[in-house]
Amino acid sequence: MNWRWWDKIFASYLRCILQLRNVILLMLLNGTACAQTLGGNTVFNFLKVPNTPQLSSLGGVNVSQPSNDAGLAFNNPALLKPAMHSQMNAVFNSLYAGITSYHLSVAYHHQKLNTNFLWGLNYFNYGSIAETDAAGNIIGKFRPTDWVMQMSASRSYLEKWNYGAALKFISSDYGQYRSNGIALDVGVQYYDSAKLFSASLVAKNMGTQLKKYDGTDPGDLPFDLQAGITKRLDKAPFSFSFTAHHLHSFNISYNDTLFNNENGWENGNNKGFSFDKLFRHFVFATTIYLGDKVEVTAGYNHLRRKELTIGNGGNGLNGFSLGAALILDKLHVRYARVNYQNNTAYNQFGLNMVLNKYFGLGNFGKKINW
Repeated sequence: MNWRWWDKIFASYLRCILQLRNVILLMLLNGTACAQTLGGNTVFNFLKVPNTPQLSSLGGVNVSQPSNDAGLAFNNPALLKPAMHSQMNAVFNSLYAGITSYHLSVAYHHQKLNTNFLWGLNYFNYGSIAETDAAGNIIGKFRPTDWVMQMSASRSYLEKWNYGAALKFISSDYGQYRSNGIALDVGVQYYDSAKLFSASLVAKNMGTQLKKYDGTDPGDLPFDLQAGITKRLDKAPFSFSFTAHHLHSFNISYNDTLFNNENGWENGNNKGFSFDKLFRHFVFATTIYLGDKVEVTAGYNHLRRKELTIGNGGNGLNGFSLGAALILDKLHVRYARVNYQNNTAYNQFGLNMVLNKYFGLGNFGKKINW
């Protein structure tokens, strides 16, 4: 197969994407795109939950962080690199009310095709729930679950570009209500190791339901257009990330129509431009490198903080996240703590390890990050 021919096609496609990005950013900054979201108008919203501790500690949204972490490549296929060959990422999440989620991904580099592959699964278990009839009588129990399985592939272009795509199969099972769908993620990354700079653009969850929930209308998938940059300081052990999400829609404030009608509001305070609406698109993060073995990460998600505000009781640490990592030659141990309500947080643990017994040693010990 002539890969050069495909690379030329991709170069033309990339120029179109970058031009489109500039147009979208201009629309965003000028406030001309005024669409707003309504809670519950999309299906499979569990796709937005961070799957790996490093992503959670970076604020939950990040597409540009250079790291030898296959979990980040699950979130952005353009981050999938040859150095992840034979790596397995396993994550264990303890959420609220006994809800648990698990993530598993495995990366593989095919030398002859010069292509990187990743298989991944994200699974949510909501425990056992009583099933009732219309009169409220208990008739049994059921175990609702959500999961997504995907296959990703990526390739490099020239020296500083990497592009990739991920095909997803999505499933939800809530007793008698079941649905499944298919989606595609497409990402592009520019990475300059000499200047300690990374930038990426990702279109996520482009797809449709294959089977809708019984008795409901088909819903849209939670599409998201994200762009981000990460820069490490040349003479200091710090890197900073700046990520923008939902670039295709300016007003992403939650529109509670019932609350607005009860209080005599017409779309509440959702009309016109405000800096609060603008900053809801942004996630800020920083990583501190304590030598070669330890990383400490912190993030801030403004949309999460604003959506979790409860009256005048204060926000506490809502929207903030922290994480730490121990980087060894054949094992990475990562931890994240994310605040969603006052005095309430959830913990996330993850392991990255090499499967050399099955795939060969690969380059797991080789660090991608800078």
